[in-house]
Amino acid sequence: MLNQHSRRVTRSDVAREAGTSVAVVSYVINNGPRPVAEATRERVLAAIKKTGYRPNGIARALASGTTRTYGLVVPNISNPFISSMAHALQQEAFTHGQVLLLGDAGDDRQRELELINNLLHRQVDGLLYTSVDRHPYIELIQASGTPFVMLDRVDPALKVSAIRVDEKAAAFQATSHLIEHGYRDIAIICGPREMLNTQDRINGWRDALQQNGLTVNEQWIFSTDYTREGGYQAAELMLQGKLPRALFATNELQALGCLRALSERSISVPDELALVCFNGTVESQFNVPSLTTVRQPVSKMAKAAIEMLKNWNDSPNVQEFAFELQIGESCGCSSQRRVHSTKLKR
Repeated sequence: MLNQHSRRVTRSDVAREAGTSVAVVSYVINNGPRPVAEATRERVLAAIKKTGYRPNGIARALASGTTRTYGLVVPNISNPFISSMAHALQQEAFTHGQVLLLGDAGDDRQRELELINNLLHRQVDGLLYTSVDRHPYIELIQASGTPFVMLDRVDPALKVSAIRVDEKAAAFQATSHLIEHGYRDIAIICGPREMLNTQDRINGWRDALQQNGLTVNEQWIFSTDYTREGGYQAAELMLQGKLPRALFATNELQALGCLRALSERSISVPDELALVCFNGTVESQFNVPSLTTVRQPVSKMAKAAIEMLKNWNDSPNVQEFAFELQIGESCGCSSQRRVHSTKLKR
């Protein structure tokens, strides 16, 4: 066997070991374009095993025009919803023979830009992308000619491919569920106001109140980061004034931070303050109390996103998915789980 520590094993080494030409070795490795006799093929495979030859992925990519990799850029992988989406995308990409390269922006817009440039320079076959502040670097990606799918709502005027749920409708349903319990004083902990998804969630909350003849108290809109700490700080601010009877937190992490602050003040959920949230994960079911939360169909969305990249034709394709309201204990419902689904929209 060749000394693999001295130099890289080449196809010429394999051909010499197998007693055949380099071209025949290439036909075996690439399964074509010309047929190879079975006996010769077996000799080549045995030579590959003996020499420890590994195909040069970069060279194959240059020859084939594909790197068999997708890039994924997300705001912060520590967010349970984002990590669950990343896992589903990785699984789906793998079933299609693709490797998923993760870029975690750490909630830093400059880092997000650097990650996109890095992945584009690596000539990924496609890009899956959620922007830190929902103002994505669309022109940069389009200029590269790289297929890409946004994993969240973006300005429709951009005319790009995206997968999403109707976040305004989801916020409306979550708030309406609190109203169905008879709660009238309902506050909201939301994300940064400049973000499009924050605006959608506030508008859904506002519409639910107004359509039920309830007062929208602007003092009960608490804007913060989509983090546990943000939820905790928003709850601390809320507790300095009149306590609402119910609360809509616009993501799971905010809800968990809020629960910590309420617990420290010995405020019982849902007996003294009922709570629902958006973008729940499996973690919501195991919290005490379990959280009533809007769930997105992560697996279905991941499958659709990968299919969009695989069948890319440069035409904008937006797919909207049904969401579910997973009933827990935090809203005041019994511990028996129930699920409300929206109709699927196309």
